[in-house]
Amino acid sequence: MDQDKEDGSASKDPEKKPEWAPPKGTRSSLNIRLDGREFPYEAEADWIILRKDEKPSAEMFYTRYGVPGGGDRPVTFVFNGGPGSSSVYLHFGALGPRRAVFGPRGEPVPSPHKLADNQETWLRFTDLVFIDPVGTGLSRMIPDGEAKKDADRKESEGKKDVEYWGLKRDLESICEFIRKYLSKKKRWDSPVYLAGESYGGFRVAKLVRLLQQDYGVALAGAILISPALEFTLLDPSDYDDLAWVDTFPTMAGAAFFHDRARKRKPGESRAEYVRRAAEFAVRDLLPVLAAGDLVGEARKTRVLDAAADFVGLPRPVVRAKGGRIPIDYFAKNLLRDRGLVLGLYDASATVKDPYPDRDEWTGPDPTLHVVERIFAAGVNSQLRSAIGLETDRDYSTSSDEVNENWKIDTKRHALESQVGATDDLRYGMSVNPHMKVYLTHGVFDLVTPFFTAERIRRLMKLDEDRKRLLTVRHYDGGHMFYTWESSRIAFSRDIEAFYS
Repeated sequence: MDQDKEDGSASKDPEKKPEWAPPKGTRSSLNIRLDGREFPYEAEADWIILRKDEKPSAEMFYTRYGVPGGGDRPVTFVFNGGPGSSSVYLHFGALGPRRAVFGPRGEPVPSPHKLADNQETWLRFTDLVFIDPVGTGLSRMIPDGEAKKDADRKESEGKKDVEYWGLKRDLESICEFIRKYLSKKKRWDSPVYLAGESYGGFRVAKLVRLLQQDYGVALAGAILISPALEFTLLDPSDYDDLAWVDTFPTMAGAAFFHDRARKRKPGESRAEYVRRAAEFAVRDLLPVLAAGDLVGEARKTRVLDAAADFVGLPRPVVRAKGGRIPIDYFAKNLLRDRGLVLGLYDASATVKDPYPDRDEWTGPDPTLHVVERIFAAGVNSQLRSAIGLETDRDYSTSSDEVNENWKIDTKRHALESQVGATDDLRYGMSVNPHMKVYLTHGVFDLVTPFFTAERIRRLMKLDEDRKRLLTVRHYDGGHMFYTWESSRIAFSRDIEAFYS
């Protein structure tokens, strides 16, 4: 009998392509120094195979960290967002045993970019499983037969449409991964937590319902970091109001930080200034935005001039915009006289404007585009050198292709356009009256502003018992506020208390 055919390995026929075989992971025993002492931990880099119609359909990559003999500890499943981002940012920015090195306020440091022992790692109190959704990190689809031919055809036409690149299928894949992981590692009796950032926070809110109701996975807690809870708030227009209100306090905080806050009172702190700006946005600005020309001209001018003074922009500009200030306009123009643009993801950060003569915001984001190379160096160093993973795949920290091809693959009618996760979060908290929720933002994030969470928490209609299970806390910094040293320390301390 042909030995190759008997053991399922590749045929010796040079014309025949080798059949799919699962990739091989690896495990290592490693050490870091925490508080001056050796802290041993276990690291594993591997894939879990997802299936469709009993056939392998995708390889979902993960990195696991645990401690020797810690089988009864909590296990936390972690992912970032995008969609199209791997878990590299939470992995090497805040939670993992090793972290990328930044300046005190998240500033990049000169290369070479090396990892440091993370004194604030969550591994001190929970096992960690960093998940890379399909199409990110080292996770891949497994095309077969006609599906592969069809994929090749579409790719040749300049198109690509991967099954897992959509809202519903993405959630199902994470549920399948978590259930398979708990079975593979025999961890069904461990406290299970979820932690997700940005679109990953949206995932967490959706999963607290789906995992518990349809997949039988009980959750001890859910952590939503800089979440995008309601999609309608991410794409404002002339005909809505709330998105403009939500970004206003963040703009006021950035104006205060950059010494452009004309409404500042003597001796007033930034936190107090931002609180006053939030109250103004709800009580004064919102009625003007909603009513348009129904508001008297004198009142409208008074409110818009006050709004301009809060956020540091010229009064005629804010009047002309009717109080609706796009975040890219704000980032481009607040410090334009100094030749600087702000970060959309961290408005406290600045970069020299490469196109000072253009009106559009077209420069690099000082946070989003600067940190990519730092995290890429960190993940490849940890996986390939420290853990010892052998693979010729390139690790995709963030995929524009996934993001651009993402689809809302639900069965809702086309006119039911509102897509959000807050209802699912409320549902999950109702299903499990013991599940704790931690909701957090960076105060300088213009993309997913903290005031959205402040408003939404007051619209969730939670009873007193569930209100006590919901913690809402914000930190200095932007979307990835944990790159600020003080915020990472405070966040880790607060989360350890949340777990205990």
